[in-house]
Amino acid sequence: MRPVAIFRASPTEGPGYFATYLERRLIQWQLVALDANARVPRDARAYAGLVFMGGPMSVNDDLPWIAPAMELIRDALRKDVPVLGHCLGGQLVSKALGGSVRANPVKEIGWGEVRVADNAVAREWLGELQAFRSFHWHGETFSIPPGATRLLESAHCANQAFALGVHLGMQCHVEMTDELIRSWLESGAQEMKDSEKSPGVQKAHEVQRDLERRLDTLHEVANRLYDRWTANLSRGS
Repeated sequence: MRPVAIFRASPTEGPGYFATYLERRLIQWQLVALDANARVPRDARAYAGLVFMGGPMSVNDDLPWIAPAMELIRDALRKDVPVLGHCLGGQLVSKALGGSVRANPVKEIGWGEVRVADNAVAREWLGELQAFRSFHWHGETFSIPPGATRLLESAHCANQAFALGVHLGMQCHVEMTDELIRSWLESGAQEMKDSEKSPGVQKAHEVQRDLERRLDTLHEVANRLYDRWTANLSRGS
């Protein structure tokens, strides 16, 4: 099977737990470091699936890799190559599929409850799970693109995830690890301070409380989503 391509937009926002998930299941993956000027491929069929991670920029920014990445996503849609987006990656998938990205009503940083939507598509991805506590770090949000179905929502962000066939876009971060969280708390300390009045922003000590248990629970949810997504990977040689 061809490898899964993981597109990194920032050196601080690698694949985290998603890479662990793939390696435990012996699924090969390849990093495409957009932050290091890696070229965006043109043919989605070169990979079994495409995964886009987060980043501090906006998909509305005039960056050289954004337009080619959106065209690659549309190529994947035409060729039934599964696409998965995390946070900025979810926004990129939404915009590529005809959605829009704008400022969220409030900034979200830290842990917060996410509710599973009451529809058949959400149950296909998450079974009978009704809610879970996820990690968040975003100031923008996506709309649900045409033809897609909302999977997740929260008090501060109406669109936390959507699915369109084999494709999944998420606003929340289910890929977090202890290392990633501690790194973001360090690099994003000023952003947290500047946003401390937002009802969706926690203090650093609150983010780190009971971290191991919270991550273990989050990874159980991530496993459900990733199991459903990897089941549709393109198996061609």
